[in-house]
Amino acid sequence: MESERVILSASQKALRINLNPEIYGTFAEIGAGQEVVRHFFRAGGASGTIAKAMSAYDKDFSDAIYGKEEKGRYVCKPRLVNMLNHEYKLMEVRLDRKDHSNKKFFSFADTFATINYSKTIQGHGWMGVKFQTDPNKEPNVVIIHARLHEPDALLQQASVGILGVNLLYGCYFFYNKPKELLLSLYDEIGRDQVEIDMIQMTGPDFENVDNRLLSLQLVKNGMTDAVIFSPDGRNLQAADVLYKKNILAIRGSFRPVTKVNIDMIMKGMKLFEKEHRVVQDDIQVLFEITLNNLRASGDIDEQDFLDRADILCSLGQTVLVSNYSKYYKLVEYFSKYTSKRMGIIMGANMLMELFNEKYYRDINGGILEAFGILFSRDLKIYLYPWKDSETGQMITSKNCPIHPRLKPLFDYLCYNKRLMDIEDYNPEVIDIYSKDVLDMIKNGYSGWEEMVPTYVDTIIKDNRLFDYDPETKQNPNYTPPKDRVKEQRVNPF
Repeated sequence: MESERVILSASQKALRINLNPEIYGTFAEIGAGQEVVRHFFRAGGASGTIAKAMSAYDKDFSDAIYGKEEKGRYVCKPRLVNMLNHEYKLMEVRLDRKDHSNKKFFSFADTFATINYSKTIQGHGWMGVKFQTDPNKEPNVVIIHARLHEPDALLQQASVGILGVNLLYGCYFFYNKPKELLLSLYDEIGRDQVEIDMIQMTGPDFENVDNRLLSLQLVKNGMTDAVIFSPDGRNLQAADVLYKKNILAIRGSFRPVTKVNIDMIMKGMKLFEKEHRVVQDDIQVLFEITLNNLRASGDIDEQDFLDRADILCSLGQTVLVSNYSKYYKLVEYFSKYTSKRMGIIMGANMLMELFNEKYYRDINGGILEAFGILFSRDLKIYLYPWKDSETGQMITSKNCPIHPRLKPLFDYLCYNKRLMDIEDYNPEVIDIYSKDVLDMIKNGYSGWEEMVPTYVDTIIKDNRLFDYDPETKQNPNYTPPKDRVKEQRVNPF
């Protein structure tokens, strides 16, 4: 546990590394000064650790050393990777292993841009370490992306220095405890100073590390509010995925994903593609799972999270895990990366909760402030009908029960087509609920296979997801819980 770990200062960590005769490597830093290596020089004994320290600030020099980037950007992951690989290769070429048989080589690199003079652009950057844990092993690589929130460039530079020391120290002393490594990055710095929104660990010592779980830890531990990973399970930096994109998002439990989820995204996509400000090649679809949803049954179950993620990834979907319980926060997050038209697909039951004022008591402007944030952006909500189990009535925007005090706001949004019904829904799947499917899987009832998309049943069975047990006796008689009506009106936040 974190409380059992002795937290050292950056200078203490730098000195401990310097005094270790086996750790030896190079530092290459672009932007934000030579802030990381400075700690090692000041700590003393740096000659035993540092083979070289450099910074190629001039773009032409940087290109000559590391090659040109296709997009002409210097604060980006490809630049960092090129720096790490180039410097590590030089270590291997220039240093004879016979003379350094006990050395564990490393290359440390970062590329940062701090806040500009007019304070219109916040600082951010990439940082990584390529390192050996044994002289005879292939190197590992740890890469992070960080956002700098302090209002002054000098303060940001200082934070970068501490973060870099923490990263290098963690790579050598916590590589066998990835979660501990992650937590140690915040020694002596706070979330109000630095936000880590992406981390990736690869290499022989991280073969059993699932980077999606590391992403989850970032959100769970408050290091960031949202993380994204690709269909192949790679952690992605938000700007690389969302920059100038038409974003279409659907929020759900996806426990498991069902045919109704697929019908929602397919029919919502058809409407979204027809929008005049939407370019098909620029559409980014996101399946969002909130932290609240993951905590619905108590503490976050990492295996349950991976079960959901495995299925969504197998369907070729990009997954967003966020701490944005309220939709206006989610849209605010998207707006940091794009000003293009965005869309959110939700069920009519969720819309009723969206118009419930009690969820906005924590903000000064109440529901009007939240809706101001939502719809001051180029946003459309695509409404999937919901079947009222008591009356059998299909709820759409035309008969959605909204409080009279908020009905004018609702009518305004409908009149201006900011709310649009999905009318060509599949009535055969409208009664499918993820919780029913999950109950059937766990309790051995048959028939759930017809409620999930093609091949998803095979994935669940082959990998025994969601506690599926082939030995459980299949019971063909399934009746949804009596309180299903109440469960359908869940709190979307």
